[in-house]
Amino acid sequence: MMVLQTLRGGPMHGYALAQVIKRNSGDLLEIEEGSLYPALQRMLKAGWLKAEWGVSARNRRVRVYRITPGGRKQLERKVSSFDRMLEGIARVMRPAES
Repeated sequence: MMVLQTLRGGPMHGYALAQVIKRNSGDLLEIEEGSLYPALQRMLKAGWLKAEWGVSARNRRVRVYRITPGGRKQLERKVSSFDRMLEGIARVMRPAES
């Protein structure tokens, strides 16, 4: 969900994606490469992302990821589901009214 949301802002390569998520979370979330790249591959296979080769700011060959229309729809579904889950957690965590 965070990957798709971040890519809504524009295409980027994997390392930049991880850095943006870390920065936007106030350094509370750090995505490890061992989790990020397999997740990107799953999203490519599902059709939620497209990728093409490009060159980084440091003149290195990188794979640049872009969200697809299907990825945008998936993001909407995931955010809706996440919002419902948060509402359920909040209900459970509220003290029972007597």
